[in-house]
Amino acid sequence: MGTASSANLPQQLALLESRLPERLLRLPAGAQVAVRERGERGAAPALVLLHGISSGAASWLQAVLPLPASQYVLAWDAPGYGSSTPLPQDAPHAADYAMRLHEVLQALELRRCVLVGHSLGALMACAYARLPQAVAIDRLVLISPARGYGGSPDDAARVRRDRTDALKAQGVGGLAARIPPRLLSAQAGDDAREWVRWNTARLQPRGYLQAVEMLCNSELGAVPAGIPVEVHVGAGDVVTPPAACAEAARLLGATFHTIEAAGHASPVEQPAAVAALLQGEPR
Repeated sequence: MGTASSANLPQQLALLESRLPERLLRLPAGAQVAVRERGERGAAPALVLLHGISSGAASWLQAVLPLPASQYVLAWDAPGYGSSTPLPQDAPHAADYAMRLHEVLQALELRRCVLVGHSLGALMACAYARLPQAVAIDRLVLISPARGYGGSPDDAARVRRDRTDALKAQGVGGLAARIPPRLLSAQAGDDAREWVRWNTARLQPRGYLQAVEMLCNSELGAVPAGIPVEVHVGAGDVVTPPAACAEAARLLGATFHTIEAAGHASPVEQPAAVAALLQGEPR
């Protein structure tokens, strides 16, 4: 299936709004969260999708389309992304994002979910699983998980400086123009590259810098016993390489699986394979 080339981007955006439409959810405390949904809430666990640091809810489109139409899917724009209200903290931790996520799940009256975190979203997902008040998690699915730099002050300082300087020097548009080679394998087509660029171009500087802080002051960490954990990674991922993800899986007591012919942004590059693993059938 194609993703989004510059020639068909308008059609793909129309598909996004028709098949994974956005709505703005106002939370009781006043914050707004932009969410994209498909299917009907019901007895089956919701599929909750958390995107990475340079992306957004729309990045899941191609991996959601092959799923059964009856499957309820919820993908959010994390705080500070898209039209979602930023967190109040300048330097939030993963637990702060987890608390905002819990507000969303409570507002939607969701009681069970399969929780999926891609890259930075994996830090949020693990932090959510540790919340005492978390909803029941049937499976915790981590795709190319970022492990965070909370235990490595020197690395955290370097990452914070490099990402802040890059945003200041290049702006969001410059980051978007340069990002596909880092997130996709060398074999990725123009469609995937354009979709990655489009998602990155929607970054909000404040939200992005908050996410950088979270990356730098948080760690993946353990999750409560009894929650099945899976780690998946693109075979060609250079951001969170397979060896690092295998080690993360070992530390989490998780199963481990590689996604062939994919880089870091596997939901865009290999959506059918990601859709299969979301349904518990990795291939």
